[in-house]
Amino acid sequence: MAKQKRDAEATKAKILTSAIALFSKNGFDATTADDIAKESQVNKALIYYYFKNKAGLYETVMSSLFNSIYEEVIKAEKCCDSITSELHAFIETYANYAQKHPYFPALLLRELSDSGAHLPEMMFASMRRLFLLLSDILRRGEAEGVFKKSIPMVLHFMIIGSLNLLVTTQPLRKQAAQMDSEVDTCSECPMDEIAEYIFNTVKAALEVN
Repeated sequence: MAKQKRDAEATKAKILTSAIALFSKNGFDATTADDIAKESQVNKALIYYYFKNKAGLYETVMSSLFNSIYEEVIKAEKCCDSITSELHAFIETYANYAQKHPYFPALLLRELSDSGAHLPEMMFASMRRLFLLLSDILRRGEAEGVFKKSIPMVLHFMIIGSLNLLVTTQPLRKQAAQMDSEVDTCSECPMDEIAEYIFNTVKAALEVN
């Protein structure tokens, strides 16, 4: 029984890994159950057995990614001793996660370009949770007199949008740098430096003089 459970979990993990790669590369509509079965080297029937259908698999993929980044941000913020360090932790943690899991920003940008056409309703709740983490930091910063009044949604997209684009466009920026060495495309910039730059820029805009 224990071996069967381990085998089932291993099979589900293979399916999820392949689905993430294909969904981020081709999008939801262009990815078929046959593609996922071939990539993961499992019987297509197992996809329907474990996830009901392609939409169910996609929901599991997106839920696991959002829950993972949410938990990492929460964990990082618990180690902070000031509202400014919480802001830093939010930006740094998201940046590191996006770099380690480049399919996540790719999937997110695909969904945004499609106006969230394939996002299950529960995913909006997951996205909202991530936004509320930043919003709470900003509001508490205002209450403490550390930050100026801001528009949380705008800052959220400035931070998350910038990091998502920098991760997904890295191959293109490398190509551009090879074509014109005089243009600084930041193709070799370490992610920790990028995160630090974004943090310092946001901090400078928010801090009360």
